[in-house]
Amino acid sequence: MVAGDSLAIDVSVEAGAQTLLTTPAAGKFYRSTGQTACVRQHLAVAAGAELEWFPQENIVFQGARVAMATRIDLAADGAFMGWEILCLGRPAAQEVFSTGDCRQSFEVWRAGRPLWIERGHYQGGDPALAAKWGMAACPVSASLVCVTRRPELIPSLRELARAHDEESCSVTQLDEVIVVRYLGTHAEAAKNCFVQAWEVLRPAVLGRETCRPRIWNT
Repeated sequence: MVAGDSLAIDVSVEAGAQTLLTTPAAGKFYRSTGQTACVRQHLAVAAGAELEWFPQENIVFQGARVAMATRIDLAADGAFMGWEILCLGRPAAQEVFSTGDCRQSFEVWRAGRPLWIERGHYQGGDPALAAKWGMAACPVSASLVCVTRRPELIPSLRELARAHDEESCSVTQLDEVIVVRYLGTHAEAAKNCFVQAWEVLRPAVLGRETCRPRIWNT
């Protein structure tokens, strides 16, 4: 996407349906001459339906201006598991996010009640991007959210997280959601971490074995 582009994605999962949605490639937001590129994603999950939302990473080039908003609306017994992966700059090209502006929101609601609301505002060159108390000079940040009260799954998920000792990965049960967070240097490492977590969560929460989408191998 380039300056001034606008993209809206609306998904409705009907009652009793089960679906896994992904994307064929990373999203790319190019340098802006001033206007903001906007993405709005609204995912509605009806009664008894299940949605797994696993898009590829979003890459925000240096100088880009981006506003991304994702909202999931669940019926009272709808199920959701999904992630968002954000890469600021292009680490492989030694490009850091020294200029630009990125706003991001990721929300999960059930029957009109918020379960998870995350908002981020990243400004190019902000000291927080390099500070140890901030992003610690890590260009990739990501969150996986699974709507469930299953604290007994936390120990096995944390064991997986500890295996990623070169990156920062954490697991938390927050009321009605399990949250896995990643902070590191490679989007592929974030996805690998999340896929391993999914392989624990899917059988336990949705009662189905995992089968990785073939498009992830391309």
